[in-house]
Amino acid sequence: MVSYFNPEIETMDRDDIDAIVEERIRYTIKYAYENVPFYTKWFQKHKIKPSDIRSHEDLRELPIIDGGTVRENQPPETERFEFKATSWENIFTIHETSGTSGRPKSFFLTWDDWQRYAEKYARAFVSQGFDAKDRVVICASYGMNIGANTMTLAAHKIGMTIIPEGKCTFPVRIIENYKPTSIVASIFKLLRLARRMEDQGLDPSESSIERLVVGGESFAPEAREYLEEIWDVDIFNTYGSTEGTMCGECAEKDGLHVPEDLVHLDVYDPRLKSFVEDGECGRIVLTTLLPVGTKTGILLLNYDTEDTTVVISRGKCKCGRTHMRIMSPEREAETVWVAGHPFNKVDVEAAVFQRENMEYLTGEYEAFLYGDEDEGPVTMKVSVECKEIEECDREFIKENFLRKFFKEKKELYHTYLDGTFEILFDFKSPGELEFYKIRGRPKRIVDRR
Repeated sequence: MVSYFNPEIETMDRDDIDAIVEERIRYTIKYAYENVPFYTKWFQKHKIKPSDIRSHEDLRELPIIDGGTVRENQPPETERFEFKATSWENIFTIHETSGTSGRPKSFFLTWDDWQRYAEKYARAFVSQGFDAKDRVVICASYGMNIGANTMTLAAHKIGMTIIPEGKCTFPVRIIENYKPTSIVASIFKLLRLARRMEDQGLDPSESSIERLVVGGESFAPEAREYLEEIWDVDIFNTYGSTEGTMCGECAEKDGLHVPEDLVHLDVYDPRLKSFVEDGECGRIVLTTLLPVGTKTGILLLNYDTEDTTVVISRGKCKCGRTHMRIMSPEREAETVWVAGHPFNKVDVEAAVFQRENMEYLTGEYEAFLYGDEDEGPVTMKVSVECKEIEECDREFIKENFLRKFFKEKKELYHTYLDGTFEILFDFKSPGELEFYKIRGRPKRIVDRR
């Protein structure tokens, strides 16, 4: 039996979805003009009446902003936070995110923002089969990022029990003692946990776990398939951000549902400087959608997430949900170009996780690019971690990797044949990869050109 967290909204007819979206676009634009200093100035400078922005097509005419725009409009660059959208009295929490440049972006959430964020995650959880009987280990930060707290609030709405570990290095006794039915973590955290369990005599496939949820980073389908084999459960994908995306796969695993009534998602090609049609790849551009009469702590219109996706369908899913579905997003920061052709971390990962390879590999890997196209070949060195270095069939792994990689990236095959693109392999014992020596989330593909 199919369950819904908010059936009236999740199964709404397309015409009704479009109507509620346009109603909320109009209110959101009006709210932005009246409450967000950045947009107040922008509308006045460009002599645009907020009342003229009434539809999806009108929204596309407004400027596209990004993380840099937010940073440029907050202290110390400006005297006040130009994107803060309500008074301090209404702010419940303050967050910072993406501080890799040295200047993190500031975000402000009201309690109502938290409720809307939790609603999005609750819909995803229920669509994946969760209910009040579930006990879930959360392996995500409870700090300045919002993911863990949002999932915890969503669990409260559903009646689930949360085990708030924060990290996936928790003792195996947590699984033995509390019999959790699910874990939320990244692919690699779940792989490492499975190995620790096996080392302590607990088979992941015979544990209490009934399903797993993966979030926090893009991943290859091959990696998911391997993890599903190890745990012998379904693995569901989620995509979220402090900006408020929160999309999730349902039990059909045929794309991630977008909560269209709460976030407007569009797809933009920065090279063409235009939005693209459904079925075409581009960057996710999102807009906060406010229910009429509500407030928010920060409001973003046409925000470029720098993650890429494709709209799969706006039709009814087999699960009965009618909100649009998108392909699993990939981070553009994890895309590199060689001889005018792009490939992503996910493409490298898919080649590593060939099922035959996994008899020898742990799944941990990293790739580095070197060279200068104007002076010689570009080299990609792929370092993979072997379960037992002496038993690693190196030639077998190389052949499998190259076959898969070039099957998906045929345009690069010719550059490989003519010697302008080289792929070298480095086989490591457990714990020897470079990222183990660096704190923070591992970078799987590093461009050192």
